[in-house]
Amino acid sequence: MKITEDKWRHFFVGIPIGSITQIFADYIAPGRLVASGTLALLAVAGIGYGFELFSKVTGKGHHEIMDAIATILGGIIGIAVTMAIITKFFY
Repeated sequence: MKITEDKWRHFFVGIPIGSITQIFADYIAPGRLVASGTLALLAVAGIGYGFELFSKVTGKGHHEIMDAIATILGGIIGIAVTMAIITKFFY
């Protein structure tokens, strides 16, 4: 099974989304990695699926659940890397 270019784009866009949401989540729940990671993951899932839902409702773009999943997977990578950096340098 070949992963299409569109899914890779969603994946790579998900990485900075995950990173940014993890930074904000750590600001909201400092020192609580599970809480901030969960909050960031929920935000990434909301953003990823929200964009797909927006595409479906407005008819602008192509609605596909696998795009949201690719965004979420990239977001998980962004969250994990940012969490590791925060833990290493700030705690």
